[in-house]
Amino acid sequence: MLEAGTKAPDFALLDKDGKEVRLSDFAGKRVVLYFYPRDNTPGCTRQACAFAKAYEGFRSRDVVVIGISKDSVASHLKFAQKYELPFILLSDPELQAIQAYGVWQEKKLYGKTSMGVVRTTYVIDPEGRVEKVMPKVKPDTNAEEILAWLETVREH
Repeated sequence: MLEAGTKAPDFALLDKDGKEVRLSDFAGKRVVLYFYPRDNTPGCTRQACAFAKAYEGFRSRDVVVIGISKDSVASHLKFAQKYELPFILLSDPELQAIQAYGVWQEKKLYGKTSMGVVRTTYVIDPEGRVEKVMPKVKPDTNAEEILAWLETVREH
């Protein structure tokens, strides 16, 4: 997992419309990068809907919200349409960003061990450095916790 103060790895991934998006496209802006396991699962849906509900709070602060999972572009498109998600969803089937950000880890579920995405949120500052790391976040409160934290941060 990356630590606060380190340079955020750039990436080039496809969004729900098949358009390439790079982290460097948002230089000069604060970016909330949230990694989640899978579209249309209960926790991931609650987390995405919480970000959608809080989206105006991010937009009013000129903060970009990006969700990343290994789901396909088509899956992201359906997920975004079904829940009216107003932010960017990126498809990372090759685990390019997922591994670069250290969120592909061993997970245990019902005594079975497997590799998967650990729900993690990073805040990237306008200079492209990791500003905040939130490992193992709770889907229902993640978006509000970030908004509350943003209130405490001086604008650049």
